[in-house]
Amino acid sequence: MPTIPGSRFHHDALKFSISPKNSPHIYKPLHTFSIFHTLQSPPLPLSFGGTMPSKRKASTPKASTAAATNKKSKGHAVEKQDPVVEPASSTVECDFVEDEVEVEETECESSNEESSSAQKVRRATQANDDQECEFSGDSISHAEAMQKWPHRYINHKDRVKANGKPMTLNDQDDADQLIQAKCHFAQAVVDGQIYNLGDDAYVQASNDEDDYICKIVEFFQAVDGMQYFTAQWFYRAKDTVIKAHDQFINNKRVFFSEIKDDNPLGCLVKKIKIVPIPSNVRLPLKESLRSNSDYYYDMMYLLPYSSFVSLPQGCGAMSTGLCLGADIGGVKLVTKWAVDLNQYACDSLKWNHPETAVRNESADDFLLLLREWRQLCASCSLLRNNTPTHPFLKVRDEDEEDNNDNGDEDEGSGDDEQGEIFEVEELLEICYGDPKEINKPGLYFKVRWKGYGQEEDTWEPIEGLDGCQEKIKDFVAKGFKASILPLPGEVEVICGGPPCQGVSGFNRFRNSKNPLGDSKNKQLETFMDIVEFLNPRFVLMENVVDLVKFADGFLGRYALGRLVGMNYQTRMGMMVAGAYGLPQFRRRVFMWGALPSEKLPQYPLPTHNVVVRGGMPKEFELNVVAYDEALKVELKRELFLKDAISDLPPVENDEPKDEMPYIDEPKSAFQHFIRSRRDGTLGSVLYDHRPLRLNEDDYERVCQIPKRKGANFRDLPGVRVRANNTVELDPDVERVKVASGKPLVPDYAITFVRGTSTKPFGRLWWDEIVPTVVTRAEPHNQVILHPEQDRVLTIRENARLQGLPDYYKLTGPIKERYMQVGNAVAVPVARALGYSLALAMEGLSGEKPLLSLPPNFPCLEELGSNEESID
Repeated sequence: MPTIPGSRFHHDALKFSISPKNSPHIYKPLHTFSIFHTLQSPPLPLSFGGTMPSKRKASTPKASTAAATNKKSKGHAVEKQDPVVEPASSTVECDFVEDEVEVEETECESSNEESSSAQKVRRATQANDDQECEFSGDSISHAEAMQKWPHRYINHKDRVKANGKPMTLNDQDDADQLIQAKCHFAQAVVDGQIYNLGDDAYVQASNDEDDYICKIVEFFQAVDGMQYFTAQWFYRAKDTVIKAHDQFINNKRVFFSEIKDDNPLGCLVKKIKIVPIPSNVRLPLKESLRSNSDYYYDMMYLLPYSSFVSLPQGCGAMSTGLCLGADIGGVKLVTKWAVDLNQYACDSLKWNHPETAVRNESADDFLLLLREWRQLCASCSLLRNNTPTHPFLKVRDEDEEDNNDNGDEDEGSGDDEQGEIFEVEELLEICYGDPKEINKPGLYFKVRWKGYGQEEDTWEPIEGLDGCQEKIKDFVAKGFKASILPLPGEVEVICGGPPCQGVSGFNRFRNSKNPLGDSKNKQLETFMDIVEFLNPRFVLMENVVDLVKFADGFLGRYALGRLVGMNYQTRMGMMVAGAYGLPQFRRRVFMWGALPSEKLPQYPLPTHNVVVRGGMPKEFELNVVAYDEALKVELKRELFLKDAISDLPPVENDEPKDEMPYIDEPKSAFQHFIRSRRDGTLGSVLYDHRPLRLNEDDYERVCQIPKRKGANFRDLPGVRVRANNTVELDPDVERVKVASGKPLVPDYAITFVRGTSTKPFGRLWWDEIVPTVVTRAEPHNQVILHPEQDRVLTIRENARLQGLPDYYKLTGPIKERYMQVGNAVAVPVARALGYSLALAMEGLSGEKPLLSLPPNFPCLEELGSNEESID
């Protein structure tokens, strides 16, 4: 699909665009695969009260404090050691609501009648009494303890924060869950092993489970005399949202979290060594740290938006060379390359973006071409790394070059049947695939033959050009200088939307047992392979919500696992197009990736008052990009169909023209904005304002649909609606026929969704928000009829619902143009994400996952600092 300002989109094949470093800013369609070049809560031990800190109520394995009582005392001698206080870094009080977790009790059948506080005391006593455990050394002074852990020394009646909510360890609403302290310690001894504050340790898990991993951030004796430690948890990859896709992540790599809870001192099993590795550590030191530790961590895992973020670093970790002043989006980007298998989508891209090198090929072939290109550049000594040279391109020394100055004069030619000699004049293009359609895929060059014109150009395999070594080297040298293809480490952003047919709800034959075994989903693997090869600074992937709904979110987890396995920071959010200024709901998932040295882009919060919650699986409810429901935020009013298309000229079902003038002036702010050209002036030519021409039968049906809100095929004669709102043919009414003799009400309309649907031949209305613009314009199973004209919505009307500016011209047959529009990412969403990306590229992003867009966005004159962020 075409690339347009503020957006990025793809077609049936994975679309891929690239822009070079230090190049100007662009607004591009996001559903493409684009590359820019600039200028869950883990398994936790029991938290007293039988709770576990997490908003997610799903899939947390039960933990048993009683398991700690099964440990055998090792009887180690305890050496005297001075207490050492080493507070853990990045220990942040989390704000997750604790969820109830059932715990199997081995004693006391009457536990259901036991009070919460009594259960806490009994469990702590059971765990601590059965272990050799005690605090060591003097207690920390009361003044110091009050300063570091004030929430432990608050009377019940005073346990309230400034916002009026109870102050607890995990910001819980139930203040009774917070254990009050008598005193704090800096050291403890369990089974003869000394533990200090800040140490990392294994914590006893239930049977058949790996021991949990934590950093010890508190030792304290409760007012009832029980002994506790507070654990701040590390997640293994399999305990995060990635789950079974942890094969991409080193088994020694863990992720630090903000989640903490209290546990009996006797639950500690063994002290271990976990080292933090910031992203700016050089590789030799990084390998040394990994090999000399039990685990290492280089990222935090945060449940909201399934975020994996780099560890906090000093100012030296970020490049100070990024520009601090910019236009609306911040950084200037240019789409240098775009790839699409659909020829018409490529033509649209070329028409609207002449600066972009558009490649009409599959993403798989494009990846193979990139690998071949890197080898060719290495063979010509254009790369400084140790990339292997290309097997078909000889690397000659200077003496050999001198002896073959005229080598190309007699080589690289072939004879036809009459003995004619063909000489290569110039190599014009390069590709990987089967351009000759002879079932021999490989690396090919387009050849201009000496003495022949453009019409005789042919694609020739590299192995057939063995005598043209110098021609190939000349082509590679010029191509390298002109950056005709991207090379690893030279790409700023990859932005794409791998095709979603394999998981889409419209696909009745989805493979739920092995989603990646479905060829329709293979492009997700290819997308990640290209990211891995080119190693861009930033990644943005878009897809349908079924990415996290289908097969327990298999593909969404796979994508997160791949990015984290490549050492990218990641987060995932669901955004609704209507919430950013469109009369269309359109829910889509967006996944950010950023190198460890970069700021991870945030998600822009909604600007318009459209309901965005719902439609996500329970496990991913925290991934919805929205304001907290408790906040009262003044947003702009929602937009309706009338706001978007009421100014467009009336057209007939058989409208033949691709271009026409406007008749009316803009009637809304949206229409004024969408009709503005790149220079800000109003356009005078309207493109693509023509509908899919209905056949005579469907046209007759559409003409009989009443022009009122909610009208559809049920309003046609001969249809009867039952009490349960399903439809049937009325046996008392003779079945009406159209001119061809076919039924006015077709059988498929009656039986669609077992007779419950109102979509067939449905008419839209002016005060409605359209559910989702799709790729087809047939009225048989969707509401797509114009409110007052007997036709489906035109290509341009659909384009406006996606936010495509009127100056954006599409190419190809009518159905292909509908498909390009339906596959697009809504422009206002892409524009808002582009603004967030610009902040990240300039190092201005906040640490929180969400940001509020400026009040007058997108009409900004300058970029200010991002001071307002919201959890």
